[in-house]
Amino acid sequence: MRKLVLAASSLLAATLLTPVPATAAPQGDKDVIVRLFQWNWPSVAKECKEFLGPRGVGAVHVSPPQEHVVRPDLGSPWWQDYQPVSYKIDSRRGDRAAFAAMVSGCKSAGVKVFVDAVINHMAGQDVPGTGWAGSRYDHYSYPGIYGDNDFHHCGRNGNDDIKNYMDRFEVQNCELVNLADLKTESEQVRNRIAGYLNDLLSLGVDGFRIDAAKHMPTGDIAAITSKLSRPAYIYQEATYAAGEPIQPDEYLRNGDVKEFRYGYDLARIFNQEKLSYLRTFGAPLPSDKAVVFTDNHDTQRGHPVLTYKDGGRYALANAFMLAWPYGSPQLMSSFEFSNNDQGPPSESNGRTKNATCFTDGWRCEHRWQVISNMVGFHNTVRGTNVNSWWDNGNDLITFGRGDKGYLVLNDEGSATTGRSFRTPLPAGKYCDVIHGDFAGGRCTGPVYTVDSGGWFRADVAAHDAIALHVNARVG
Repeated sequence: MRKLVLAASSLLAATLLTPVPATAAPQGDKDVIVRLFQWNWPSVAKECKEFLGPRGVGAVHVSPPQEHVVRPDLGSPWWQDYQPVSYKIDSRRGDRAAFAAMVSGCKSAGVKVFVDAVINHMAGQDVPGTGWAGSRYDHYSYPGIYGDNDFHHCGRNGNDDIKNYMDRFEVQNCELVNLADLKTESEQVRNRIAGYLNDLLSLGVDGFRIDAAKHMPTGDIAAITSKLSRPAYIYQEATYAAGEPIQPDEYLRNGDVKEFRYGYDLARIFNQEKLSYLRTFGAPLPSDKAVVFTDNHDTQRGHPVLTYKDGGRYALANAFMLAWPYGSPQLMSSFEFSNNDQGPPSESNGRTKNATCFTDGWRCEHRWQVISNMVGFHNTVRGTNVNSWWDNGNDLITFGRGDKGYLVLNDEGSATTGRSFRTPLPAGKYCDVIHGDFAGGRCTGPVYTVDSGGWFRADVAAHDAIALHVNARVG
């Protein structure tokens, strides 16, 4: 039995009550979303065709495509893309034609495209500037789009920034770190935003991740999405904090919600507690309304979550997420960073470099063998219940999913040897997709024989796993 080495390099080497017209999605039997954070459009299209589609990924979540501020003085940080200056489809990831080609290419590969929609605010600079595509702007002036009266001026804190998250009015009417806060209760503003979203829909986009949803009343989001030209999947960024007046479940009326508590809790259990606690794992949001993740671009920068920097433990946590029946899983695919503002690998002119996995700082966690192979496991067992749970009271757990799949996770500091595991699987020979790729009836890794009683025998190394499913039967 090969050990799942903790170093990420070793892993890499191993290779709704929704207002019309929003829709509950991802539809069909593929609900895994991959977040290709800051990838440029040609790279996204290539990845859809060559990897995401063939691996059974349902959708790709892409970074904001609209024109944004340019901040070479700060090293072109990742967050400049979340400061819009116009709704032109022209960013450091590519222009309108490249974006349209990406959407078409991904859809041809069977992968839906969800766009990061920044609709709560515009830029955060207090001096006039020029955006990526040449648009002039000032903090409350975006010629041909918005003027001073289209923004909130809450007047509470001198610079209008949010100071008190226990005050609903302040959170939804004051400025998030100086970002010009749009007056989303205004019909004129709503029409502008809806026009941008409908432009993206006309290019074939399938849905939107609503950025900073918590900073907009639910009714404003509902009014905007009601103006969409056709059905689209909506999922919203609504973070949770104990005692705050604005809670994630308020946003369920508009679509799905990103469940931040999931990643925090999963990291705490893997890092500090016992895997046996995962027997009842979940989160407060209804499973069919939650988008779950181990980490995203915000939480991996300074929050208590597992990230690519945790290597094998991160892979195991993602394996559990893809095997466990709660929420629609979103996988993170990021780039290396040494400080929290660092932008993506870029050319000298500021354009994002092509994403070549495992080079130039692109981490491509979605391509790690453990994580990518568990997408097939997830698709195979989707819709089945957990059964055959067993744990040792500590960090060794096993469970089945219907009669479709079976997972063993050993996060103990030592191997478990000579143990027999009882599965719900039919008799046969199974590829361990944690350590091997399966194609054409053949497995590049270990193969286990399940007998007529559902039993198989295995050694499991420390901090390692075994995953078997009926669509990876050898021969």
